[in-house]
Amino acid sequence: MTDNVRMVECRKLKESLPAMKRAPYRNELGQKLFNEVSQKAWDQWLKDSVKLINTYRVDLGIASGQKFMLDQCAIYFGYQEGDLAETAWVPPPKKAESASDEG
Repeated sequence: MTDNVRMVECRKLKESLPAMKRAPYRNELGQKLFNEVSQKAWDQWLKDSVKLINTYRVDLGIASGQKFMLDQCAIYFGYQEGDLAETAWVPPPKKAESASDEG
């Protein structure tokens, strides 16, 4: 038994990384992603996409919700021009390294 890991030159992370095991969508975008995006970059998209879904209350069960997310995915990976939609997510505040500057 051999573990042949398919590698891709990831268009998002700009390095050679293990590829996805299968296309994420059954369309042209899915095939492009399969051929040019690493599993690591795809995992990052999945985490980031949750922010979009939550902010816009996207219903993936309807065509308009699916189109919105496919468009955002295409922009995220550079297949489509445009800016990603803004999200309501804000990073948590960074903790100060020292609470006071007493000397």
